[in-house]
Amino acid sequence: MRCLWKLATVALVFGLAACGTVNPHYDASKPHHRPDGFVNSDPTLQIGTLPWYHVLMRRMRGDFEPAQPPAGGYEQFIADWSLPLDPASLAKRAEGPRLTWLGHAGMLLQLAGKNILIDPQLSAYAGPFALLSSKRRVPPPIQPEQLPPIDLVLISHNHYDHLDKQTLLSLLAAGQKPMFLVPLGVKAWFDDQGVDNVIEMDWWDSRRIDSLHIYFTPAQHWSKRTPFDTNASLWGGFAIELEDATTWRFLYTGDTGYSKDFREIRRRLGPVDFLAIPVGAYLPRDFMAPQHINPDDAVRIMLELDARQAIGVHWGTFELTQESFDQPPLDVAIALRKHNLPVDRLWMLKHGETRLIGTTRQQ
Repeated sequence: MRCLWKLATVALVFGLAACGTVNPHYDASKPHHRPDGFVNSDPTLQIGTLPWYHVLMRRMRGDFEPAQPPAGGYEQFIADWSLPLDPASLAKRAEGPRLTWLGHAGMLLQLAGKNILIDPQLSAYAGPFALLSSKRRVPPPIQPEQLPPIDLVLISHNHYDHLDKQTLLSLLAAGQKPMFLVPLGVKAWFDDQGVDNVIEMDWWDSRRIDSLHIYFTPAQHWSKRTPFDTNASLWGGFAIELEDATTWRFLYTGDTGYSKDFREIRRRLGPVDFLAIPVGAYLPRDFMAPQHINPDDAVRIMLELDARQAIGVHWGTFELTQESFDQPPLDVAIALRKHNLPVDRLWMLKHGETRLIGTTRQQ
């Protein structure tokens, strides 16, 4: 009965007639702009536009939850893939790059004395409300109010597993006053929450903050927050360059399918020193491939970017797709062997794990 009620609610929500949107940022000279929103670099690729009944059918047959639990069950997975995180360990500002994985796509990058929070999602579920949301299986390693002083928050797009209201409002309620960098069209959401100091960015826009140069980079994905705003706001990733005598470059791709965007990023910006790339939420491929890369795609992108080191994110936290929580590490290992790469070329961190990132920089 509970399942039937859930399905009926899904049908009601997604069955509402969609309202037209107007893109206030529309620039006819930019190929990814449309009067009503945005498209990918390949404009023929339509993502996020399936009718509600198709999405409902996939939900009913189990496309949006793991087909099986991890080996040993979820408690064992939590024990194997989590580390205790002492907030005091993050309190000291770092000059050399230091990264902490907060679960899913959430990261704390500490660099050049700045604390940069990326796509933080520390809530119990990802969605508008529990009934229609993805459940968190691994507890967050830290609470928003325990985070160190945050200078910048980077939001890649408006999906609920990347833009989480509870996490951000808890951060602000704790007295934090960061600057937010967000895609075009997402500032309106922050305005509705009464949040200021928000800067919108288009693909290839850049922002200089002291010794850091931050770009918003293209990705192959989509956006949606309600039944009425499909692709009305932009999506993408962030490149962060630390510039002094040489340049050290970090790239977070954001959610993405495999595309030519990454060869263009390499051409424009140069090789990447440290790459944060999704390695989860990739099954079933007939549905996920355009929007979520799998581990083999991730390794190919790493090579196309000439990335010296990478970390896999967007896995092992929320019930989103069919692969089990422990499958991405296995598939990453297979992909690295296939491409004759060492096992440590792409790190798979534990929830709450902190790593120092090499400071050897690219010319």
